[in-house]
Amino acid sequence: MDDAAANPLASALAQDLRASLGKLKRRLREQAHSGDLTPSQVSVLLRLEKDGVATASQLARAEAMRPQSMASVVASLEALNLVTGAPHPTDGRQTLLSLTDACRQRLQEGRAARQDWLTGVIQARLSRQEQAELATSIALLKRLIDD
Repeated sequence: MDDAAANPLASALAQDLRASLGKLKRRLREQAHSGDLTPSQVSVLLRLEKDGVATASQLARAEAMRPQSMASVVASLEALNLVTGAPHPTDGRQTLLSLTDACRQRLQEGRAARQDWLTGVIQARLSRQEQAELATSIALLKRLIDD
């Protein structure tokens, strides 16, 4: 007997949770107006924001992409003025990539738009009691994902 058959409630909750979180993620993405960027481009920008400067080969390894594919992603981000390159201080063959100020501002504005949208939806659609229940649910979700 598999785990789903042993506990049908847990299986149903898992299915509903995945579907709901996927829909929430899509709605949040819509609020940030990042639809003009591909998922690969967004992933590279977020990695540079989190980890700091990197070479294209480091990014390719981190993103499990072929170097040629990463070169295309980087070139498109440079064309959009979201990423800039500087010579590597010890290896002149390499370029260190970093986010531009325009990109940092765009990321900040996107986060603010998502935060504002979600705050507004919570206030408009949930009573105070439901907001308290949501807070409890978030604590439970954190328990699911924290190691």
